[in-house]
Amino acid sequence: MQRPRFELPEALVMEILSKLPVKSLTRFNCVCKYWCSSFQTPHFISNNYHNNLENNNLNLLLSRCDGNTFQRYFSQLSNEKYQNYIVKQNIHLPFFRNDLPSVYGACHGLLCLLDPSKDKAAIWNPSTREFKILPPSSIQRPPYFSPFEETYLTLDDVSFNHAAFGFDSKTDDYKVIRFVSLTFVNSEEQYPHPHFMDQVELYSLRSNSWQEIPCPDYKPTGTTLGNNYVDGICYWKTETGAYLDFRGLILSFDMGNEKFSILPIPEFVGSFPEYYVNLLVFNGSLGAIVYPTEGIDTSFDLWVTSEGVWTKQFNIKSISGVVHPLGFGKNGDLFLRDTNDEVLLFDASTQELKELQINTYLDHFRFTISLHAYLESLVRINGIQENIEKHVIRQPARDASNEY
Repeated sequence: MQRPRFELPEALVMEILSKLPVKSLTRFNCVCKYWCSSFQTPHFISNNYHNNLENNNLNLLLSRCDGNTFQRYFSQLSNEKYQNYIVKQNIHLPFFRNDLPSVYGACHGLLCLLDPSKDKAAIWNPSTREFKILPPSSIQRPPYFSPFEETYLTLDDVSFNHAAFGFDSKTDDYKVIRFVSLTFVNSEEQYPHPHFMDQVELYSLRSNSWQEIPCPDYKPTGTTLGNNYVDGICYWKTETGAYLDFRGLILSFDMGNEKFSILPIPEFVGSFPEYYVNLLVFNGSLGAIVYPTEGIDTSFDLWVTSEGVWTKQFNIKSISGVVHPLGFGKNGDLFLRDTNDEVLLFDASTQELKELQINTYLDHFRFTISLHAYLESLVRINGIQENIEKHVIRQPARDASNEY
C-alpha cells in the first residue's frame, strides 16, 4: 500500500529555508527554479538576514598582510569559542592583488574595501562571494592658488584616508563616503612646501557614481575598530585644541539627509592625550573603548551610548603586554594585539586571557592587523560572482599560517 504524500505549504518551506546558512542556500539554488528565484526576493533576503541577526551568527575576518608577497588577505576564523577561533581558510582577493585596502562595514553583511593611496574601491559580500568594483571618481580636483607664492600650485598627491560604508533606508541605497586629501606643491621649487586641501565624495550604489558633497569643518582623526556605521549614521573620532588642551569630538554623517554633525565625547569617557579613545560598534550601538597611552599594564573601559547617554559597560583591569584592542566577537569576547603582535582573546565570562594560534609572526605589517565582524547575507550588489579558481585563492589553513 502506497503511503500518502504530504506536502508542506510553500510559505512554510520558505520560512524553514530562511533559517539556513547562506552556503546551504547557494547549493539549493539548483533544486528548482522556484527556489532559486525565491531566494532572490527582498522578503526572503530580509528574513534570512534577520534570523542571523536574532541568533547573533557573527562571522569574523582578520585582515592581514602576507609576509612573502606583501599582499592583503583575510583569515576567516571559526565562530565558535570552543574551537579557539582557529583559522578556517585564507581568502585572497585578486582585485586588490597589489594593494593594501582598508576595510569598512559591515552593513547588511556587506564590506567595503578602499585603497587609501589609489582611487580604487569595491563592495564585497563574503557570504555569496559577489563583489562589485566601484567606478573611479569623475570629480574635478580644484586648483590651489597660494597668496604667499602668488601662483597656482601643482597637484602632487591624492589620498583617501578615512571612509565609511552604510545604508540609506529612505532611498533603499548603499553608500560609500570618503575623505579625499589633496597635496599641492610649487613644482618650480627644489624643496617645495606642501599645501593641503580636503574634499568629501559620496558614492551611490543605485546610481553607480560619485558626487562631491560639502566638506565639514572637522575631519576624522585616528581609526575606528572594525565598523563605524550604526542605523543609518557613520561616526569618526575627531578633535580640537592644542596638545595639552585636546578635546575629543565625534563627527557623524547621516546617510539619509547627507549632513554632518558634531557630538561631544564626555570627559569622563577619556581625556586627551592621556587616553586612546577608539570608536566601535558594540551590540548594535555606538561605543568607545578607552585605554591609557602609557603604562606597562593596560586597562580597558568600554562605554556605549544610547540616545546620547554614555554608560560604562565593563572594565578590564591590568592586562600585561597588551598594546591594542582589535574588536569584539560573540558574547563580548574582546580580541587584542600584544607587544609581539600576536592575537589574544579576553573571555568576558571567565575574565581569562589566552593566545590564539593564528601565527601572525609570519605576517608583514603586523601592527595593521584588524578584525571585522559581519552577519551572513544574501544581499545582491549587481556585481561579479567570484570564480573560485579564477577570481579568488582559498586554501584551508593547515597550521593557521598564511602560506599559499
